[in-house]
Formats: sequence, C-alpha cells, structure tokens
Amino acid sequence: VLSLCCEACKKVIFHVPSELEADTLVGRVDLKECLPSAEFISSSDGNFKILEDGSVYTTSAVSLSAEKTTFTVLLKDVQEHVQKKIHVSLVEEEKKTQKTRHARDTVLKRTKRRWGPIPSVMIENSLGPFPLQIQQVQSDTAQNYTIYYSASGPGIDQDPKGLFYIERETGNIFATRAVDREQYPSFQIICFATTPDGYSPEVPLVHTIRIEDDNDNAPYFTQDLFEFSVPENSKPGILVGKVTAEDRDEPYTLHTTLKYRIVSQNPLVPPAFSLHGDTGVISVSSPQLDRELVSSYTLLVEVRDMAGQPFGLCTTGTAVIKIEDTNDNAPSFKQIQYETRVEENRVNVEILRVSVVDLDEPGSPGSGAVYEIIRGNDDRSFEITTDKNTNEGILCVVKGLDYESAKQRILVIAVNNEAPYMLAPYSQQLSQSTSSVTVHILDVDEGPVFKPCHLRLDVKECEDIGTSIGRYLAEDPETGNSEGICYRIPPGQCNWISIDEKSGEVRTVKVLDRDVAEMRRGQCNITVLAIDRNGKTGTGTIQVVIQPGNKNYPRILKTDYIMCRDRKPICLTAQDADESPYSTPFVYRITDRSLASMWKITRHNDNSVYLSPKGDIPFGTYSIPVSVIDNGGKVGEHTVKVNFCDCVTPTECGMNRRVPGGNVTLGVWAILAMILGSLLLLLILITICGCCGSGVMHRHVTDDCANHNLIISNTEAPGEEVMDHNIIPLQNTSDQGGYGIKTGDQQTFEMVKGRGHTLESVKGGGHQTLGSVKEAGGQPMMDTCRYSYSEWHNFTHPRLGEKVHLCRQDEEQKHSEDYLLSYNYEGKGSLAGSVGCCSDQHEEEALDFLDQLEPKFRTLAETCVKR
Repeated sequence: VLSLCCEACKKVIFHVPSELEADTLVGRVDLKECLPSAEFISSSDGNFKILEDGSVYTTSAVSLSAEKTTFTVLLKDVQEHVQKKIHVSLVEEEKKTQKTRHARDTVLKRTKRRWGPIPSVMIENSLGPFPLQIQQVQSDTAQNYTIYYSASGPGIDQDPKGLFYIERETGNIFATRAVDREQYPSFQIICFATTPDGYSPEVPLVHTIRIEDDNDNAPYFTQDLFEFSVPENSKPGILVGKVTAEDRDEPYTLHTTLKYRIVSQNPLVPPAFSLHGDTGVISVSSPQLDRELVSSYTLLVEVRDMAGQPFGLCTTGTAVIKIEDTNDNAPSFKQIQYETRVEENRVNVEILRVSVVDLDEPGSPGSGAVYEIIRGNDDRSFEITTDKNTNEGILCVVKGLDYESAKQRILVIAVNNEAPYMLAPYSQQLSQSTSSVTVHILDVDEGPVFKPCHLRLDVKECEDIGTSIGRYLAEDPETGNSEGICYRIPPGQCNWISIDEKSGEVRTVKVLDRDVAEMRRGQCNITVLAIDRNGKTGTGTIQVVIQPGNKNYPRILKTDYIMCRDRKPICLTAQDADESPYSTPFVYRITDRSLASMWKITRHNDNSVYLSPKGDIPFGTYSIPVSVIDNGGKVGEHTVKVNFCDCVTPTECGMNRRVPGGNVTLGVWAILAMILGSLLLLLILITICGCCGSGVMHRHVTDDCANHNLIISNTEAPGEEVMDHNIIPLQNTSDQGGYGIKTGDQQTFEMVKGRGHTLESVKGGGHQTLGSVKEAGGQPMMDTCRYSYSEWHNFTHPRLGEKVHLCRQDEEQKHSEDYLLSYNYEGKGSLAGSVGCCSDQHEEEALDFLDQLEPKFRTLAETCVKR
C-alpha cells in the first residue's frame, strides 16, 4: 500500500485500481498520529469502512468516477470534546513500467491455498533455540509481483511485545522466547501482503498461534483443611463429605485428569473411611464408629494428575472427620440405695442429692439426666429436679410430712436422658437404672390441725340471729383428739359469724344478706384459730356461702296506662330482685271479682302478661287490683290504673279521669256533645222565631232568605260569614242527591248528597220537598222560605237527640270521631275551616268540592238528616 500523507489530519491519497470489489483493503491511515484518544471512527462515504487499526475497506463494489474519489474519516473524542478529520482521496493507479499487466490481470483472483495456512502451534515452555520458526505465510501473487510481508497484533506490536516477528521478504514467523500457556493460551496476529507501491493484493490474514500445554502445574486442593462430621454408629456407605482439587493446566486433557486417594489415617485403627478416586467423596466404611473410643479422625489425602499415573504431578491435603455423639450409653446411678432424714411439716427443703454416670458427651442431650420418682410418692409430697451444672438429682419435700401417719417413706428413683436412647449395632438393650431412697421422718411438737382445713357452710339468706350453722373442730396430731383446744376468730374479718371457744359451734351474729358490699358473690371467707395447751396454734378457713332467699316480692314496673278505643292489650311486666328459684315465672291475678269479670289477663312470658277488656266496657278510668306471685310464693299487691279513653292515640287523652268505686261515668266528650247539641238547638229556635216575626208567609222567594235561615252559630276556625243569597233550601223533585243552585226562576236544594230528606218529609207527605204546592208537569211553585216553629221543631229535635245518642252508643264511633272535638281548640293548622268557605259559589260547574267535604261539614249535614 502506498500512502502519500500530507500534513497529519489533512489529506491521504491511495492509488487503487479503477474497480474495487467488496471487502477489499484500500489502505491504512495513521489514526494515532491524528488523534490518539479517538473513541468514535466513521466514514462520510458509506461505501467505505475504517477499522480501529486504520485499515480502510470497501463495503460494496466501487468504480472510481472521474478518475478520483474522495471521502472523509471523522475522529471524535467524546470526553475531551475533540473532533478531527482525515481527507482520503482514491486515485486510479498508473500502469507499472517494470512489468506489463495483461487485461485479465485487471481484477486479480485470490487463492487461499498458501495465504491461509493452518493455525500455528508452539509448545509451552519451549527450550529453543530462539528465534524459533513456527510458521510461514506466503501469497500466490508473489509469482507475479514483488510482495512484502508484515504483521501486527498481540506478541508483535502489542503486549507481550517482541514475542513474534515476521520476515519481510519470506513471510517466516519466528518466536523469540518461551511462552507460558496459563498466561497466554493463544495469539491472533494480522498478516499483510503488499506490493512496493502500497497495493494490497490480499486481504489481511488473521493467523492464530496456539500454545500447546505442558504439564507444568501440579493440582491443588481448594481448601487447606477439610472438616466433616458424622454420627457415631453410622452404617457403611453413609456420605461424610467431598474433597475437591483443581489444576491450572489445559482442561479436558491428561494434565487435568485427577485421581484421589487416602494416604494415611490417624489414629491407626482399622480403616473407617473410603475415598472415591474420581469424585473425591468420603464415605463410611466401618460399622463401628464409637465416639467414646475415637472422637475424631484425621485423613491425609492425595490428588494426582495424569489420571493418577506415577509420573503425574501430585499434592496432599488434610481432612478432619469429627464423630458426633448419639445417646448410645444409658445413665446409671453411682449408688443403688440412699438414706436421708427430714423433720415433719417441713416444706420446700432439699433432703438429698443423687448422681449418675453417663459415657456420652458431657453437656449434650445424650448425657443430660432426667430424674423421676416412680414409686412411693402417691401423695406427691416429694419432688426431684436436675441440677444443670452438675447433672445431679435434687430431692425435695414439697408437702409437710406427718410423723404420726408414717415414720419413714421409701422412694424409688429412675433416671433417663433428654435424648431418646439409640441402641448401638451389635449391642443388647439396657434396662433402666433405678435407686431406692429411704426418708426417715423426725417427730416434732406441732400445733392443732383443722380437719378439713377449709370448711364450707351453706346458710340461707335472712336467717335469724344466733342460728347454729355448723361446727369446726381441730385435732392435736400427737393425741388425735380435740381435748384442750380452744377456738377463736381473729379480728379484722367480716363480722357475720361467731365460734364457741370450747365446742367450736358456729352461729350467726347478724342477718345474712347477699347484697351487702362485704359479700363477694354471696360468700365470705373467715380464718379460725385453734390453740392447744402448749400455746401451739393452727389455722383453718370457714367459707360462708349465703344461699339465695325469697326476701323480695315481685313489683310491677309501670302501673298507669291509657287504652284507646282500639282496646290494644296492655303489657304488664314485673321484676323481682331475688335470684332463681325465687323469681320467675310470675303468676298474675285480678283480686277484685267485679273487675275480673270485665278484664282478663293473658300470659306473654315468664315475667309479663297482657291486660285487656273481656268485652264492651264504658270509657273511663279503672283501678284494677293485681297481685303478682313469684316462684317462691311471695305475693306483691299492686293497683293498675287504666284510662279507657275515646281516643286514637294515647297522647290525645289526659290522665285526669277517675272511676270511683269502679263505676263508669260520662266522659268529657259525651258531655261536650250534649252541650253542643243544646246550643245548636237553641240557635235554631232563635232563627225560627226571627223568621216567623216578619209577618205573612209569601210563596215568592226573596233574595234575603238565606240571611234569615243561615245565621252564624259560632266561628270554629278563621273564615268568613255566609252572605251569598244564591244557596237556599228549596224544592227537590228528584231522588238523586245534589245541592241546589239558583238558575233563572227555579231553585232546588238537598241537604246531603244521596238523600232527599227535607222539612216536608217530616210533615207526613210522601213528597220530599220544602214546598207545599206543586204545579202540573212537576214544575215547582215558589214558596216562602219561612216555616212555623212547630215545623222546624219537629224536624230538628228527633235528629239532634238521635245524634247525641249515637255519639255515645255507636260501636264504631264514627260520628264522635268527626263531631266530638274540642269546643274552643281544634289544633294547630286545622284542615277544616269554617262552613262559610263552601257558601260562595257562583258557577254551576264548580261543585266538585262537595265530594271532598271536611269532617266538620259532614257531621253538621248528617245531624240535620234523618238516618
């Protein structure tokens, strides 16, 4: 390759053929001279690529145009923000004068027969002589051209530099010194073939020089010391562990094929372990691994390469195998019999220590002793525990012993280990080790003892003072009787009972009550002292339990009720402060016979009943005597007051009615109805007298008839006076109901829709109209609107009396509900206004309001109509 370089980083010219194939080496540019720290290398022309060593190659077939092609190589240092350019010019090469090329040689054909030799091999640690030829590269184009050879890469111009070189004219590759394969297993160098003018007829050759391994490294163990453990008495074949070694020589060769073996074993007993030669696995080979004989083994192991052949390299290592303890040795007592002494009544005292022998590893569960008393401790007066520090058994007395009952006790103690026993191979089952302990009890002078030490006395509640509830005696342990013992109760306790000093008889000193603060859940504990002749004392406890009594009678929680016209039953509920069985179920009775015939009691549950009337009874207030009997027979007398009121809800009725002696009187509403009827009758009579005083009766109906007949009786709600003269009671020739409206010269009237009763029907005629004269064809004649007093009296009096009677006797109470209202108060926001609101109607079509009349108007209308 001929390189003509101008000033660095400015311009490079390559002389090349006019036609270039793809992947053809064009030449090399010196990148380091331009920008040594270049990180990014690129070409402005996509037909060319630049390698890191500065080699320029074509990416596709290129034909030089205008005999010259130029492009730019861009170099960038990203960190330093430096950018430089190299201008490359391709110039078509001129024909050589020293040798004429033929037309067919314009595009050279390459052959790889000699330019691509097989990889070279160099033996590791070669002894020379150096320089040592290892390969030759040669181009076939050397037959036609003068070819110079060169190379670059590791071992030549890269580390390790100077290891190889190539002869320029011959292409021979030489090594200058020995090579370590473990450091440099191979080298890849790039070989170039160029003509003197710089042209490269061959693509650069990547040649590999492989370093052949020499067994110069001995294998080595991965650990300085291998430590394993295995339980004693393990069976042969049990895996213990694995030793591992490595070799730095070439893998998968004899140089790294390793073999393991055990060189020696310490202690020198029959071999206990085996080592697999290929894998390094150690396993148990002896069935008699006994920790008590040998606690650990040390193995010297060897690893050798070359598949273990004698000429292979080898290394030794150490493996320590610890034998783990198992509970294959049962503990045994050092003595089979022990004796000890203890005073009677001593508790929580140590009386003996026992020890055992165990060959297992100290401090392990296999040697930890567990003691138990297997015989002679039925009353659990003794207890044995283990001292963790000494592994001894500590025998203690936990309950006081009685010399008078037994002068000595014989115990049998057994021992085991914390871990379960494991039978060793080829050994027999051992029996449990036991030892007997004789405990001698020493007699001491002791105080009296209550029997029992805790006495329960059940006492009924509210017992009389001085009632004997039992006896509490103590005995002298030495004599076995109660002679010479006196009793007393120390002060500071609940003062409910007393005990006789000589006889021990217990009596009440107060009336026992479960509800007082001193009693907890109806019981009280009292400590009693017993003192013998020598002044020795003993204590006992009396538990006084107060049994519930029937001291409370049942009480009805609520006695005042209001019952409306719907006669909904009243629920009576009683409560008793006593406990079962002196409380529920309750029995209710009405003690007054006369009221019992009017009222009945129905059971609801154990403490409640329903009270309701048996039939129709008058309104009023009833005082009903009711007795309630609890389950213990105690009777509670009560008076239940029921206000049987003419109401819809109890809030409408007051509680001020009384029925003295059980008799029924007229209610307020009945009296009010009578007063209103009388006032209405009086107003009607005044109206009649006013109308009759005007002189002769004329048949012609005047416009002021309404003013004489319809007068203001009372204003019950804000409204207006009825002043319209168009609505007056006139004739009705039809049986269909309706209200008469003045239309032309004919006027008709009906008091209540659906009825044809008018004043004329009272006078005896079957013709139910107000008029007394009828013209032919059924056309009514005009009549005066004034009638005599007797006519109005005959019309109104029986109907007013009937309404008053119905207000008291109608079972459904419809009229009283609508009519008998408070005279001076109708309630806030009453929907029923004055009757006058219906009097001012001027249009015939506006009569729909007659179908939705309020209760007050219907009551007034029905009062004036015969039922």
